[in-house]
Amino acid sequence: MRLSLSAREALWAYLFLALPLAFFLYIRIWPALQALLLSLYTWHTDPSQRAFVGLAHYERMLNDPLLWRALKNTLLYTLLGVPAQIGLGLGLALLLESVRRGRDFLRALYFLPYITPAVAVAWVWSWMLSPNFGILNEALVRLGLPPQPFLHSPAQALPTVTWVVVWQHLGFQVLLFLAGLQNIPKEYYEAARMDGAEGWTLFRHITLPLLNPVMVFSAVIGTIGFLQLFTQVVNLNFTDQGGPLNSTLTLALYIYQLAFARFQLGYAAAVTVLLFLLILGVTLVQLRLLNRRWEY
Repeated sequence: MRLSLSAREALWAYLFLALPLAFFLYIRIWPALQALLLSLYTWHTDPSQRAFVGLAHYERMLNDPLLWRALKNTLLYTLLGVPAQIGLGLGLALLLESVRRGRDFLRALYFLPYITPAVAVAWVWSWMLSPNFGILNEALVRLGLPPQPFLHSPAQALPTVTWVVVWQHLGFQVLLFLAGLQNIPKEYYEAARMDGAEGWTLFRHITLPLLNPVMVFSAVIGTIGFLQLFTQVVNLNFTDQGGPLNSTLTLALYIYQLAFARFQLGYAAAVTVLLFLLILGVTLVQLRLLNRRWEY
């Protein structure tokens, strides 16, 4: 039977989609299923020595203080970093939108840290924040202020790491919000001004509602990034990874330590499943709460 033109086009479309779909399933879904399976076993290089332990690794999580500390730190990173990224990104985008000369240069300048390797950024910041020869402490001393321990203080280390991550990813947020601002029809502002609206009223009833899709995307991407935070934590304080006193330890770093320092791959896989469920749950909640219709 001869297929119609539309049927042949659909068939070719499915054939072309099959290869990337198979690649995605093999690269993403299969390792996730393998991690779930591994979390039910005690791992050993010899398959015959691997023992099925069921949910024992998940029961162990309930009494693992390091895991709870890592989970608390990860949530603190997210709660501090995501609002800061969104707020600063939107504020800078609004300022850049009002600039007429040099906008492209400033946009590229803000975006430059984002395309810089995270390891290089972390090492440079670790030198700048050094209590002995860091330029930031030198500036504080010249201003008559006491030097700060930054990464060497349990109270300051987590906010310091958060700030570095926010600084590096700020350019990406600025570009997102700039794109969103430029897609808002100017006619809305002109009509509102004719009715006497100015300043905050324009922002509240026009800019903010029409930027909602951008803000949802920014919040979701930022949250996923902070929940998986690893590179900056490892390299900012590479002499005491996760320190001081585990004050910067994240779930991703804890998984790495379990798997490749202690060789507890079964338990590490279980913590990986926990992290996956955490990211999935938080993302679904964000999409539910943030992605709504505005009246304007």
